Amino acid sequence: NARVVGISFLTHIVIISIPSVLSPPPLNIKMKFTIVAALVASASAWTAPKRFELPASVKAAVTGAAVTAGVAVSPAIAGDVGAGEQVFNANCAACHAGGQNVIMPEKTLEKEALEQYLAGGRNEKAIITQVTNGKNAMPAFGGRLSDEDISNVASYVIATSEAGWDE
Repeated sequence: NARVVGISFLTHIVIISIPSVLSPPPLNIKMKFTIVAALVASASAWTAPKRFELPASVKAAVTGAAVTAGVAVSPAIAGDVGAGEQVFNANCAACHAGGQNVIMPEKTLEKEALEQYLAGGRNEKAIITQVTNGKNAMPAFGGRLSDEDISNVASYVIATSEAGWDE
C-alpha cells in the first residue's frame, strides 16, 4: 500500500511539473519590447502591399516605447562594431586608413561620400555587398572573409562614418 501511495505521489508531482517544463518562462516586458522593436526596425527590409504596411505613427510609437523601456533599436544586420574594427585594421586599412581611399581619393568612407558613391546608399547591406563582391579597384573579400566578419566590418564602417573617422 505504501508503494502505491509513493508511485501515486511521484505521478502527481510529474504531472504537476510537466507544464512548467514544457512551457517557456513568461517574457518580461523588456524582452517583449526588444522583440517588437527588432521586428519594427527590420520591417523596412521586406516589402508588402500598401494595405499591409504599418502606419508610420505605429512604428514611431513602438520605437518610442522601446527606447523608453531602455531597449536599443538597431537594424537587423547590425554586426559587432569592435570585431569589425579588428577585421578592418587587418584587411581594409591598407587602402582605407582613417576612412580615406588611397586609390580613389574622392571615394572615402566618410558619411557624405558613402551616401554619394556607394551603390544602394550608406547602409550596412550596401557595404556588405561591396566588400563581398568588390568593385572597380576594390577586390572582393567574399572568399577571404566570413559573412560574419564582413557584417562586422559593415557595422564598424557605418558607426565610424557616423561618429567621424579619427585621422
